[in-house]
Amino acid sequence: MASEGPVIRLVNQLVNQAVAQRASDIHIEPFRHHLKVRFRIDGVLREVEAPPFNLRAAVISRIKIMANLNIAEMRLPQDGRIRLVTAGKEIDMRVATVPTMHGESAVLRLLDRDAVNLDFATLGFEGANLELYTQILDRPHGIVLVTGPTGSGKTTTLYTSLIRLNDGERKILTVEDPVEYQLEGVNQVQVKPQIGLSFANTLRSFMRHDPDVIMIGEIRDLETAQIAVQAALTGHKVLSTLHTNDAVGTVTRLLDMGVEGYLLPSTLNGIVAQRLIRRLCEACREPYEATESYLHHLGIREAMDSLPVFHRARGCEACGATGYRGRSSILEVLPVTPEVADAVLDRPDDREGIERTTGFRSMYRDGFEKALAGVTSIEEVLRVTRET
Repeated sequence: MASEGPVIRLVNQLVNQAVAQRASDIHIEPFRHHLKVRFRIDGVLREVEAPPFNLRAAVISRIKIMANLNIAEMRLPQDGRIRLVTAGKEIDMRVATVPTMHGESAVLRLLDRDAVNLDFATLGFEGANLELYTQILDRPHGIVLVTGPTGSGKTTTLYTSLIRLNDGERKILTVEDPVEYQLEGVNQVQVKPQIGLSFANTLRSFMRHDPDVIMIGEIRDLETAQIAVQAALTGHKVLSTLHTNDAVGTVTRLLDMGVEGYLLPSTLNGIVAQRLIRRLCEACREPYEATESYLHHLGIREAMDSLPVFHRARGCEACGATGYRGRSSILEVLPVTPEVADAVLDRPDDREGIERTTGFRSMYRDGFEKALAGVTSIEEVLRVTRET
C-alpha cells in the first residue's frame, strides 16, 4: 500500500500542507483507536486532520521509503533524511521513527533553506547584546558556547556566527550531527558513530588540518570538552553548543562534566543562552496599558516611572487566528573575563550576585524589553522564562 497512488498523494499532501502553514515539524502518532497528526508552528503544536486509521502503517512505510529506511524493521528507532521540492521550495526533512505501544510514531523536521535568514538582527541580536557578542566572536582564539534546550535556535546562531567569520582568510571546519545547512566555503563533517566517526575522533583529525575556526555541533561528553579546551589553548577559535538552562549554569555544567576549573578563565571567551519566542502578528496586534493589579498577577515587580504599554495577540487571517507569526529569540550574553570566572566558580548558585558583579542582562530582561517594543507579548516572555 505504501507504494500505491493514494498513500503517496496523502503523504505529499501532508508535507505540502505543513510547508504552507510554516510548520517546523510534523508529528505522526498512532494511538489505540486513532491516528493523530500535529504540526509544530512557531514552536506550538497544533492538531490537523489525520489520515484514516487503517492507513497508519502504510503512511509510516511510505515515509520510511522516502527516507531510505528499512521498512521491515519496526522494532528499533531509525533516523533518515528526505530531500524534495514542494511549491518551488527545496525542503530538507530529518526523519525519526520510534516503535510505540500502538505502532511506529514518526517525526519529520522540516528545514526550509529559503526561509532561513542567517542574520543576527533577524535572530533577535540587537543593541548591547549584539555588540557584546560580536566582540566575543572577534577574539582571535578561545571557546564560544551557545546554550539552551533542544529547538532553541542554537545551531542557527552558530551558523550565523560562521558566516561572519567566513571571510576567505580562515580555514573553518565543523563536525555536526546532523549537518542541517550547507555553508559555502566551510568544511562540514557529519558524524557516523556506527563506523567510529565520533565527535572526539573527528576533532583529533581536525588538528592535523591547520584550522583557524572549529565548530562542534554539541559538547556531549568530557572527551569532546577536553579536546575543545586543548584546541582553544593552542590558538584555535572554537564554537559549540551545550545543554544548560542559562549562561551562568554553563560553567557549572562544564565542571560537572570533569573539565578542570583553572582552565576555564583562559579558554572560555563567552556564553550565550537563548530561547525562542513567538513574534506578535504585526497585522492584528493591539497595544494596552498594563494595570498594577495585572503586573502583580503576572508576578512582575519592575521599577518603572509609569505603567508599561504592552501589546496583546488578537488573531486574524494572516496569522491563522493565533495572534503570532514567526519567531525571534531572547538571550543573555555573558563575556567570561577572569573576574566573571572567579565569581561563577566561587558562587555558582548566587545568580543575582553574579549578575550584579558582571552587569550582564538576563534573558528575562531582554524579553521584557522586546515586549515593551511590541515584538512579542509579556505572556509569551513569561512562558519561556520567568524571573522570580
